[in-house]
Amino acid sequence: MSETITLQVPDTIYQRLVDTARATNRPLEDIMLRALEVGSPPNWTDIPETFQKDLAALDSLDNDTLWQIAYSQMSDSIPAQFDTLLESQQNHPLTAAEQKTLEELQTEADRFMLCKAQAAAILRWRGCSIPPRYC
Repeated sequence: MSETITLQVPDTIYQRLVDTARATNRPLEDIMLRALEVGSPPNWTDIPETFQKDLAALDSLDNDTLWQIAYSQMSDSIPAQFDTLLESQQNHPLTAAEQKTLEELQTEADRFMLCKAQAAAILRWRGCSIPPRYC
């Protein structure tokens, strides 16, 4: 037996559900039922605004692309440059340019890790089995 209900859904939630339906090639009704069964897709609105656009874009990606993001690795040059600047900072104050570079590298590393984590969370919400290293 099933029941029909009418529900007012905020635009942001509706759009996320539509994006998920498109990305997974599944009917919107299936996605909405999944949301009722397990909760809504992972939320990205409670993170710093700097990263929200990047994480919001993940909602509309297909599973294969999300898996690529979840398994991606950061270029070795970013952590190496970051470590070099941190070591320099212990020996002497960084110049304004070095400090700016350090902050930019930290932001990029944070963005990378948040995207990986969000991709894995979306995959899990979509019903994919996530290896233990992502749980």
